[in-house]
Amino acid sequence: MFQAPYPPYDPTDTSGFSYDTVVKRWPIILTNIIDHVHRLLHDMTLEIQQVRDSDVSKAEELSKKIAEGQEIISEISRLKYRMARDHDLENIPQDGDILVAEYNAELESLKQTSRDTWFRAPWLYAECYLYRLIRTYFNQRTSWRGYDPFSTQKEEIFKNSGAAIYQIATTMHELESEKVKLQGDSDKLEVLFKEMIQMCLWGNATDLSLLTHLSPSDIEHLQTVGREAQEARSDFILKDDQGAVWSYIKTLANQGRRLDFVLDNAGFELFTDFVFADFLVTYTPYFSQVVFHPKLFPWFVSDVTPTDFANTISSLLSPTFFPPNSTTTPDSVAHLQHMVTRWKNYIDKGIFTLTTDISNGQKMTEFWNGPWPYWNMNELAPELGQWLSGSGLVIFKGDLNYRKLAGDVKWPVSTPFPTAIGPLAGSFPLLSLRTNKADVAVGIDEKVAENLDNKGEKWRTSGKYALVSFLPGRINQ
Repeated sequence: MFQAPYPPYDPTDTSGFSYDTVVKRWPIILTNIIDHVHRLLHDMTLEIQQVRDSDVSKAEELSKKIAEGQEIISEISRLKYRMARDHDLENIPQDGDILVAEYNAELESLKQTSRDTWFRAPWLYAECYLYRLIRTYFNQRTSWRGYDPFSTQKEEIFKNSGAAIYQIATTMHELESEKVKLQGDSDKLEVLFKEMIQMCLWGNATDLSLLTHLSPSDIEHLQTVGREAQEARSDFILKDDQGAVWSYIKTLANQGRRLDFVLDNAGFELFTDFVFADFLVTYTPYFSQVVFHPKLFPWFVSDVTPTDFANTISSLLSPTFFPPNSTTTPDSVAHLQHMVTRWKNYIDKGIFTLTTDISNGQKMTEFWNGPWPYWNMNELAPELGQWLSGSGLVIFKGDLNYRKLAGDVKWPVSTPFPTAIGPLAGSFPLLSLRTNKADVAVGIDEKVAENLDNKGEKWRTSGKYALVSFLPGRINQ
């Protein structure tokens, strides 16, 4: 399999973002899980007091769940202790879930070169391993198996996105009267397409594993999607292939092609993904079906799971999901209902589909929860590679997908994007939309990067800068 000519990012570089992640970010995430489970156990204790006389079996069930929850807290506390002291990564216990053998085999190979501790392991592997290990802690307890410890956090953040969501719904409603004109006017469609790219790009601001200190009002500000905000942000796109991808998409007219979305975050970002997919299917002649690729289990705090996907539709259709907002009007509420009802109909008809709902989709989806760079997809997940090779366009959302595309290795910034993604280049038409929240970045003019470095800008990791990277598939794919 492909090996990059540069080493991976890891925490041995104390000036890098991976070091900061192990020292600060991961302990915060683990502490949040402990606090969340502790609050649940407190509520269960109160519930036992209420039902112990009237429902003995319910009280016993809750007592068992409390005991198992305390075990989970103990294990995560132990993990925090070991992480802070650079202990070795332990084998993932067999929990009857996916990829245990694969993670442990990769860990064994790291042991051979003494790169199997929290401050020495490659950042990409260690971070993926962390979320797989957390999954095990819950899976090993009968009462908690399959539990998503991030679900409440994801829902709370989503609820704070109401103002931007209603604004976008009204904007999309205004397009409906222009639908027939738009489909025959590629120039107008291009303007709207670029608006959609910007919306999807900066929707990634709601990455919950990274935004650990922002208030709801800060997040709402980041999600502003007015034209002025988008024009201002265009200066922060360090690689901009919007023109190239649009030129390619125009060649797909009236062919009934499929679009694949490799999803990133739930909540507001998934909403913008739906809007983008809806725009391409409803208002343009270029795509007739969209397949969404989720993660099979809770991942990097806020990534989309199949449950998140379903809950997003039901939440958006609920008239009480979003708190009252002074900018919300009866019209904007109606516009959102109308738009999301269309999405639900698309899901019912198979126009919008989740990979887990298609033949062999469960197996294909496993790859996204693995620790590997995507350049080894065709060897490690040939069914997935074959599926994507039939796509009109594959959109990879977010920072982690970008890290995996480029292998999370120390490429020089001027490295061409096709070089950085190795053997995956040309396998299918590929568009990566990424706000920069990790060190790896390619396809950027060296002088631009040097100027930003000289200004002291943390352009690689701040989320303030972005990359729009497109690569067509091989001719006659």
